[in-house]
Amino acid sequence: MAKSPVVGATAPDFTLPAVQLVDGAAVRSELTLSEQRGRPLVLAFYPGDDTPVCTKQLCSYSSGLEEFTELGATVWGISTQDVESHEAFARKHGLRMPLLADTGRTAATAYGITLGAMVRRSVFVVDAEGVLRWKHVAALGLTFRDVATLTEQLALLNEGR
Repeated sequence: MAKSPVVGATAPDFTLPAVQLVDGAAVRSELTLSEQRGRPLVLAFYPGDDTPVCTKQLCSYSSGLEEFTELGATVWGISTQDVESHEAFARKHGLRMPLLADTGRTAATAYGITLGAMVRRSVFVVDAEGVLRWKHVAALGLTFRDVATLTEQLALLNEGR
């Protein structure tokens, strides 16, 4: 397992296929971390589509999306399932953020969160310049960082500007 990047380091770059529901249509694209410079980004790595904790986590982030956008931030959900799985998951639960398909586990490996065949539930906050400013890597992944915790970290970024 690669080591997780340290807070204060440049966030590892990656490009992954993604899907996002926009007015009921599934919009597919490729998203690249380094192309998001200029605004903070929350990277929410989760073990699997439609599993109980992951569903609760992603639904809470989707429900709280305005709290993130009010702080100028974008949220990406990332797991190892393919785009088709992500689209079905997003449609079933009305998820509004992009879901990225890390089928080759390249991003998960770069962030040091692989554990055997699994990916640890992890959240990384990247600032507008592409620097990792906060992270949480779960030992077991039975819980997740809530919207209030993440928006608190984003608010601290805004105070530091």
